[in-house]
Amino acid sequence: MAATPAPLSLSASTLPARLRVAGPAAAAAAAGRPRRGRMVVRAKIREIFMPALSSTMTEGKIVSWTAAEGDRVNKGDAVVVVESDKADMDVETFHDGIVAAVLVPAGESAPVGAPIALLAESEEEVSLAVAKAQELAKVGQTQQAPPPSADAAGTPPPPSPPVAEAPVAAAAPVAAGTKGVATPQAKKLAKQHRVDLAKVTGTGPYDRITPEDVEAAAGIQPKPKVAPSAVAAPPPAAAPAVGAVPQAAVLPPVPGATVVPFTTMQAAVSKNMVESLTVPAFRVGYPIVTDKLDELYEKVKPKGVTMTVLLAKAAAMALAQHPVVNASCRDGKSFTYNSNINIAVAVAIDGGLITPVLQDADKLDIYLLSQNWKDLVKKARAKQLQPNEYSSGTFTLSNLGMFGVDRFDAILPPGQGAIMAVGASKPTVVADKDGFFSVKSKMLVNVTADHRIVYGADLAAFLQTFAKIIEDPESLTL
Repeated sequence: MAATPAPLSLSASTLPARLRVAGPAAAAAAAGRPRRGRMVVRAKIREIFMPALSSTMTEGKIVSWTAAEGDRVNKGDAVVVVESDKADMDVETFHDGIVAAVLVPAGESAPVGAPIALLAESEEEVSLAVAKAQELAKVGQTQQAPPPSADAAGTPPPPSPPVAEAPVAAAAPVAAGTKGVATPQAKKLAKQHRVDLAKVTGTGPYDRITPEDVEAAAGIQPKPKVAPSAVAAPPPAAAPAVGAVPQAAVLPPVPGATVVPFTTMQAAVSKNMVESLTVPAFRVGYPIVTDKLDELYEKVKPKGVTMTVLLAKAAAMALAQHPVVNASCRDGKSFTYNSNINIAVAVAIDGGLITPVLQDADKLDIYLLSQNWKDLVKKARAKQLQPNEYSSGTFTLSNLGMFGVDRFDAILPPGQGAIMAVGASKPTVVADKDGFFSVKSKMLVNVTADHRIVYGADLAAFLQTFAKIIEDPESLTL
């Protein structure tokens, strides 16, 4: 049996005699000979980057560091808690080492892909990592340098600003050889054009290599940018482009008012709501008698089943018969039919709104759905939802009936075909087909849908099916 190879050691005692420096004479002789190659041992200093915790996340906020500077961590250990646009999540390290320097302290934000800490492989590299952190801090301060005092005085800027930035660009190659961190698109372009990323100077945030840097290194001329005057060329009376979202003017603050910036979650909600304005949506309301649903709820309530779960289950069963309402339009040119029926339910939490998802709601019984919903709400209020638990919805349900709201319209979430707004169930005087009056409980549901894929007849048929399930809810318990 072959012997296990001994681990590689670079100490002088284990190197062959021909690789050792025997003394000053040998060193001098070696200096006089041309060198074919050199053995270079680089210190292993790795960067911990701000991860993309969701498809809509562009930056993250550091909530807290679970590992302090000087702590030794192992692969898979949680080192930092990051607030994404929807939840607080533990970020693990992919390597063993020592947390040598924290680049982004708790309470501050960084863009996705930016380094937030440096990890040294051993104690010998800690000092090198600290020096690198100081170098990165200096580069960041240089990039965020204030404009010249001439601009502050109101004088026009110089005609050639690229010349003023030349010293900053000249200093970048010093760190380019050691950093070499590129975006995925930059890596793809580098592979296509056979560009060595180690020789490319990054001009992105924190010296990251961008696709433009790779194209410049490959000798590709950048695409000419349209001058601002060309954009303003059309007459003011021209109609706005389809799908264009008007930018709201920044209003001056009201005297005596306090301005509070959005949290990460609130900023994400604002972005999604503005994006929803680009979708041609329409709304349809439908009254539904809920007497039998109320009776069923009283029976299953002691077993932990909520009204929200009953409504989600009924919606999922109706969607199974009307798949176009469960579809979405993501590119403006085609239908995307979803193979799963995942009901997202809007939940208000401290400082924002989130939509935990009941996955495969049409296939699970109401008792298992209730248990899943209980776990999701608990995790949502603790801001511990995983991305697939809030971003995989195919249809959204918003229920304000519990607050006594009788009717309201919901805004269509991006990437979905429809959202249902459920009002309160209230006693209502109704007349039957024979003209006799009676008092029955009724609720009004309003559905907002994407008119590119869902038409009026589609939505009306879906609501008829949903109403039949609610008015005869025995099928919900099967």
